[in-house]
Amino acid sequence: MLQRHSSRRNRLDQTVLAQRLDGAVSYDRIAGYFRSSLFEVAGEAISKVAGPVRIICNSDLDPQDLITASAAQAALRRSWCAGNPEDAPPPALPRYKALFDALTSKKIEIRVLPDSAFGLIHGKAGVVRRVDGSVSAFLGSVNESASAWKVNYELLWEDDDPATIAWVQEEFDALWNDARAVDLACCPFITQDVQRIISRQVVEPEDLQEISDSRAVAAAAAVETPVYRREQGLWPHQKYFAQLALDRHRLGGARLVLADQVGLGKTVQLGMAAMLMALDDPDGGPILVLAPKPLLQQWQDELMELLLLPSARWTGRAWVDENDLEYPSDGAKALGKCPRRIGLVSQGLVVRGLGEAVTQLLSRQYTCVIVDEAHRARRRKVPKVDAGADEINERAEPNKLMAFLRVIGPKTKSMLLATATPVQLHPVEAWDLLHILSHGNESVLGGWTQTSPWFQASLCLDIATGAATVPADDARNGWEYVRDPLPSKSENTAFDRIRRTLNASDSRWQFNPESLNQLSTAIQRVQLKNGLLPHYGENFNPLLRCIVRRTRAYLEATVNPATGEYFLPKVTVKLFGEDDEGALSLGSYLRDAYQEAENFSQLLQQRVKGAGFFKTLLLRRMGSSMEAGRRTVAKLLGETPDDLTDELEEEDEAEDTSSPQIGRPAQGTSDFKDFTEAEITSLQRCLELLKQGGNNDPKLEALIGYLLGTQAGVSQRWLDLGCILFSQYYDTVRWCGDQMARRAEFSGMDIGLYAGSNRSGFWRNGIFQRCDRNVLKERVRAGDLKLLLGTDAASEGLNLQRLGTLINIDLPWNPTRLEQRKGRIQRIGQARNEIWIANLRYRGSVEDRVHQVLADRLEAIHGLFGQIPDTLEDVWVQLALHDEQAANQLIDRTTATRNPFDAKYSKVEDADWETCAVVLNGLSMKEMLSKGW
Repeated sequence: MLQRHSSRRNRLDQTVLAQRLDGAVSYDRIAGYFRSSLFEVAGEAISKVAGPVRIICNSDLDPQDLITASAAQAALRRSWCAGNPEDAPPPALPRYKALFDALTSKKIEIRVLPDSAFGLIHGKAGVVRRVDGSVSAFLGSVNESASAWKVNYELLWEDDDPATIAWVQEEFDALWNDARAVDLACCPFITQDVQRIISRQVVEPEDLQEISDSRAVAAAAAVETPVYRREQGLWPHQKYFAQLALDRHRLGGARLVLADQVGLGKTVQLGMAAMLMALDDPDGGPILVLAPKPLLQQWQDELMELLLLPSARWTGRAWVDENDLEYPSDGAKALGKCPRRIGLVSQGLVVRGLGEAVTQLLSRQYTCVIVDEAHRARRRKVPKVDAGADEINERAEPNKLMAFLRVIGPKTKSMLLATATPVQLHPVEAWDLLHILSHGNESVLGGWTQTSPWFQASLCLDIATGAATVPADDARNGWEYVRDPLPSKSENTAFDRIRRTLNASDSRWQFNPESLNQLSTAIQRVQLKNGLLPHYGENFNPLLRCIVRRTRAYLEATVNPATGEYFLPKVTVKLFGEDDEGALSLGSYLRDAYQEAENFSQLLQQRVKGAGFFKTLLLRRMGSSMEAGRRTVAKLLGETPDDLTDELEEEDEAEDTSSPQIGRPAQGTSDFKDFTEAEITSLQRCLELLKQGGNNDPKLEALIGYLLGTQAGVSQRWLDLGCILFSQYYDTVRWCGDQMARRAEFSGMDIGLYAGSNRSGFWRNGIFQRCDRNVLKERVRAGDLKLLLGTDAASEGLNLQRLGTLINIDLPWNPTRLEQRKGRIQRIGQARNEIWIANLRYRGSVEDRVHQVLADRLEAIHGLFGQIPDTLEDVWVQLALHDEQAANQLIDRTTATRNPFDAKYSKVEDADWETCAVVLNGLSMKEMLSKGW
């Protein structure tokens, strides 16, 4: 019999849902969209069903989410959290309890189907079978949510006709058994989160002061931040560092180097550590972040997007907060009036030595100072790789950034240095970072009197690398290495025993030689001589205690004891275009133009000191694309009003902090305005050849070949997997985008452009439209934008794990840039087990010559350092200047470097933050950090 129900006449949850499910033996439901509110009504009624309950929903899962099990879990987690289940009102909690019981007993099964399978499921229907043998089917507009059953105007048709029941059952079975349906059981996080929400308790920041367990504090602060509710949470290695930083902070100050490889989320680890320190010192001083200028926006975005931490960045004129609100400036003194507790400042301000600005920064006491890209703080003269201990300058002359950090060290409780390459040319660079941290803190190298043997750089490095050992034959000699600094009791039970005997708190690090006499003979023999000393150098040297370094390879190969799975899912890289045939042949016009650019450079070099800068600049831009070459030559000839600021856009202003730039002129480009007649003729010929080449750039054809799957050696369309195309220069990506947008193969799809200086946007129907960069990021994250072009200047910190392929239109001469590009897609959350990368280069170009020299040695260099050091940028410059001997010497010096880091420096301990039911009030936290300096 057909029955018609209207919410206008009766409450459907009471007259239909509760009655039909009471005494039911099974319930099959096509429920529409997957959200946590699905269970606010049904959770209680479902408990009355005797047999299995099966619910099929659809969601915003992308087909890419189904590539691997981990990707499916992450996608289900995002869908669940998008419904804000933690905001459920108290009356809903009993139903969540019923849901938890049903899920854990497997009485209820839920599968989620991507929208792409059948489109958005508007048809809502179900079949209920009861104990008395009766069966009924229903369909209508009702979704399985509180608003649908209780609030909305809904219509529902119910029928017990066998034909109707069979028809609805067939539709349900088709959706339920579809291969693309994902079982909710594959995502244990959801069940875990339901249980957490049942006991959820919100606390204020001041309440955390009463919690002595630092892990509980960290979990309460983290568990409902966006990185947990919109992303997939913090990975074990990230939690470990944040927890370690808080523990050390509580002992008088965290002094750590975070040296994780690119793509392992250093910014979020540092941000979480800053948040925990701010909570621990609610009335403490400011938190200062010093980073290269191009990274300041990234820092501000990630702090807000992932952790809801407000901050302000200094533009050089004024402070700008997380809402892009600029605060009125009264000159350099405004630097000392940051409107947020977290202030982001460019390292270039320090390097340029602006007096009043530096004075303002040094006039305060800080809770924490964080330094990104900390390897820029270095000694001016790095010793040779094979230098003996007597050749290492124990008191090396610092560059400006290092000198500043030494001065600000005593003015901050904690200091965190971050760099993916703590060693560039010599291990002493790692010791130098520890020396910076030691200023104002005795826990790193020992007391400020510098009597500790660890203050001797050569001795410390020899012990760290195994070339020397701590004396173990005599407790008194070995005690000299242990007593200053004496590690905390948490680092080993022996230290706990020693500290208790000395009646010393964990915040005291320095002990005199006579303190050994206070230790009993048994402790000296068992705990010290036989226990600690034989392996003290390899287990407790300062580099090991203060440097945290994890590589992707280590995390992908190490099993997490808590889960039985690897700490990080493995994501391998497959390279295309790496063999000799991978270089792209230039047509005659373009080949002659490239040669003419070399001729011009040689003419200029004969009469002008520093002309090597022009040569490297010109050849870099011509190596990027012929369009970039055209614009550069035209500018040099004064034929275009455009300036050339963008070719240096990605360069940090802190020249003093980087390796020697052979190709950079000391006097600047303004000294080269007047060219000779021969030089002008050479430039004119070069430009004419480039114009004759037209738009027939082999790089454009190659990248289109990869995207469409027609390139040699490619079996699949990269466009279908999602692709990011990188270049150093805006000229190149804008031109490539313009050309692709005009082609029929790309009609009907948007092409994004992610760049700096408010030049981001997208092409639609061949027309470029500007938009905010965050719009592009959200579209990539949602799977809506599959093709993106980007510049190096804007791409740092850009998370593109939804994309599976990458094309380097040009090869940046700074090798770290290449790592940073790869890190955009080979990063945490990547759905694929393998990503594809193509490197484009012209045959006979500087990039091709460098590739030939480095191809067989880059793997060894990468294995040594975890990534390629910045210092190899000079290899490009030397080869551009045709000095192959100098280039090979630099490579030899780099590969000969002894790296003191190995697997023993990798430390990960998992902590269960996800089940924490005590939750920090995020609004109160935001208000606390919104207070200015």
